[in-house]
Amino acid sequence: MTGRLAGRVAIITGAARGQGAAEAALFVAEGAQVVLGDVLTDQLHETAAAIGQHAHALRLDVTSADDWAAAVSFATRLGPLKVLVNNAGVHRLCPIEHETLDDFRRMIEINLFGAFLGMQAVRGPMAEAGGGSIINLSSSAGMTGYAYHAAYGSSKWALRGLTRTAAVEWGSLGIRVNSIHPGPIATDMLPPPAGGDPDRRFAAQPIGRAGTADEVAQLALFLASDDSSYQTGAEFVVDGGALAGPPPTYQWQPS
Repeated sequence: MTGRLAGRVAIITGAARGQGAAEAALFVAEGAQVVLGDVLTDQLHETAAAIGQHAHALRLDVTSADDWAAAVSFATRLGPLKVLVNNAGVHRLCPIEHETLDDFRRMIEINLFGAFLGMQAVRGPMAEAGGGSIINLSSSAGMTGYAYHAAYGSSKWALRGLTRTAAVEWGSLGIRVNSIHPGPIATDMLPPPAGGDPDRRFAAQPIGRAGTADEVAQLALFLASDDSSYQTGAEFVVDGGALAGPPPTYQWQPS
């Protein structure tokens, strides 16, 4: 590894498993002290222990302002807080006509309000540290409409707007704010295949497979590091080309 995050402290939410765990492992390997936050405390501690001594497990309910205050206080004792990855989120498929207000509200509370509270909590310490990078995990469902994604998609579309607004407001503080928009990623959040080849579902996209948590983590590392020092308010899609359009269904022949 190259030490691209040496001397920095990062908070990563939803870090017990999946994309958050992959990001935490990579950030530590690149020299950061990482606070792993999640409500899945048993799995969280196992993940942190497997990563090593620079991974610090801390229970963090992203909908709780008190939990955020505690996480930021803990992080700043480790060193300059330079990175926040708002990775925590929940996913659920449901037709609009079957949605309940309570379920819709819960999706917004975790996926959107959780990121909002985290951004508020780190703004002061990050500015005092001379700036930093906030990375919000949105989704390809925040770029286009998907059936049965009314609540989830709404939360991710809103996160795009929050990201861009914060980038405009906080740029003068040296705080960059960008969003990542994963497509299908092979984690526990991806619905299991009905049967047969698990990648058959993705044959209609240019790269005909699900992505990996490590592939998302590499993009998060780029945005956390100085390699992306001139990028803020930007949206980075990692979806195997799904949003670009389907591959051709016929073989071209010269006329």
